[in-house]
Amino acid sequence: MSTVAPSRQAFVVTTVVAAATAALAASASLTLSLPVWAMFVGWITFFTRVQSTRTAFENLGCVGLGLVIGLLASLAIPQLAGTFGLGVGLPIVVFFVALVVVALRGLPVLNNLLGYFLGLVAWFAAHLDPSLESVVQLFGASAVGSVAGWVSHNLPHRLLPRPSAA
Repeated sequence: MSTVAPSRQAFVVTTVVAAATAALAASASLTLSLPVWAMFVGWITFFTRVQSTRTAFENLGCVGLGLVIGLLASLAIPQLAGTFGLGVGLPIVVFFVALVVVALRGLPVLNNLLGYFLGLVAWFAAHLDPSLESVVQLFGASAVGSVAGWVSHNLPHRLLPRPSAA
């Protein structure tokens, strides 16, 4: 498989567009009172499968479901830890969460395993109170990042001159 290196112009345009888009997405996140770091979760998820706009929505959906699964897990951990102790309760919850998430990769859509795990990581890294408001906040930040990833991927193609047909 041969790969063609991008032209210097394409490299520069792509780099500048990505940097400007990142700055705008960070600014938007701050303006909306969303965690800037969580915006990058959506950006990363966008690039796990770059195929189409539909795929971008599916990737973001997986992050959202990962956040919800994280919320449910964070509600289950104290319940099982209270019954069995943290040393037993936590591994039980992690086992079932991993079982569900890894099984979801077999779905015909919403099968982005990395998206689910990025949602879980975002949930637990945020240390927010377990609530739907917290899920919405993290999902909103991820959505900003996903849009930024889409823009940084698609805008350079529109800005660069098209190769002439010979």
